[in-house]
Amino acid sequence: MTALCGLDERLLALRERAKEVRDPTAADDTLAYILNLIEKIAPKRILEIGAAEGLTSCAMLLSCAASLTAIELDPARAERARAHFRQFGVSERVTLHEGNAGEILPMLTGEYDLIFLDGPKVQYQRYLPDCKRLLAKGGYLLSDDVLLFGWVRGEAPKKRKMLVEHIRAYLRALEEDEELQTEIAELGEGLAISVKVK
Repeated sequence: MTALCGLDERLLALRERAKEVRDPTAADDTLAYILNLIEKIAPKRILEIGAAEGLTSCAMLLSCAASLTAIELDPARAERARAHFRQFGVSERVTLHEGNAGEILPMLTGEYDLIFLDGPKVQYQRYLPDCKRLLAKGGYLLSDDVLLFGWVRGEAPKKRKMLVEHIRAYLRALEEDEELQTEIAELGEGLAISVKVK
């Protein structure tokens, strides 16, 4: 994608490999939006929930001078993320928590200018109170994959109905929250862009 042409070639190659083996990484247009937003708001602190191999984290850190807190449940992915942080020279600006975000988020303190939520979708609503607590006023909460193959606004396969209901409930919670101003962008599998206004 031309919007990502400024990214390190090695990082672009790793993103392509991750897509081929179906390892989670942000869609090209989603990442392009995030990088444009980072250029606009110049965040000092970023939180990524569901870091996978750390490729999105690396892209964000290579685009700004922020520090980043990452959470990843899967030990193998967390180990690859650490290797990628070393490879791209950003390790000193990353704090990686390995474990369940539901247990780690309540322990985090301070304020983040940007939170990228890309963990298990069924847990999004559970994570929301901590995301709001940690989000600075004027900060952005970006929730990925909230339209999920069109299922959220349409008909979901029987096996995915429960997952879709969780996402719908999360979107309702965002839209009804007076502290957040939210819009849904048709990027990747849907990106909820929420700004903390109160």
